[in-house]
Amino acid sequence: MAPEAKLVVREMPLAEVDLRINYFHDSSDEHLRTLGVDRARLLTPEAWRSFYEVDYARPMEERESYSVVWELDGQTVGFSSTDRIVFGQEAFMHLHILEPTRRQKGLGVEFVRMSAETYFRALQLQRLYSEPNAFNTAPNRALQHAGFRYLFTHEAQPSAINFMQVTTRWVMDRPPFP
Repeated sequence: MAPEAKLVVREMPLAEVDLRINYFHDSSDEHLRTLGVDRARLLTPEAWRSFYEVDYARPMEERESYSVVWELDGQTVGFSSTDRIVFGQEAFMHLHILEPTRRQKGLGVEFVRMSAETYFRALQLQRLYSEPNAFNTAPNRALQHAGFRYLFTHEAQPSAINFMQVTTRWVMDRPPFP
C-alpha cells in the first residue's frame, strides 16, 4: 500500500447492504470454506435485505448488527460488521476484503484499527471481539498487528452463517479517546 493512500472507514447505509449480501452469495465455495461459512446457512438475498431493513429501523441501542465500509482512494475495497452486540458493553467484529487480489496486502491492519474505533464510539463498547477461523491466517495476523489480544483457540460456530470450526478469539479493550 502506498504511503499516500487515503483510507476511509464509514458507516454502511441501508442502501449499501447489498455489498455484504453479494459478497457472500458471489464468493466461491473455496473462499466461503476459508471463512468458515456454510453456503446453505446464508439467507436468500431478499430475506437478508428484509432483515437489514428491520434492523436499521431500530435505535442503535437495539441493533443486532452494525457495519462499516472500507474505502481506499475513493474505491470500496471491503467492509466490516458486528453482531452479538450488547450495547455499551461488547460486540463481535467480522472483516472482509472484497477482491481476492487485494487480500493479504496489508490493508486489513489499518482498516481493522479504524473499524474498531468506529465500533467503540458508535456502540459505546468496552470490549470488541473477533473470532476468525483459526486456519485463515490473514485476519488473525491483521487482528494481532492492529492491537487485539489473543484469548484462546477453540471449536465454535462464530455466527449463524458459519459451520462449527476451530476459531481464534481476539479482544481489544476500549482505548482512551481524547
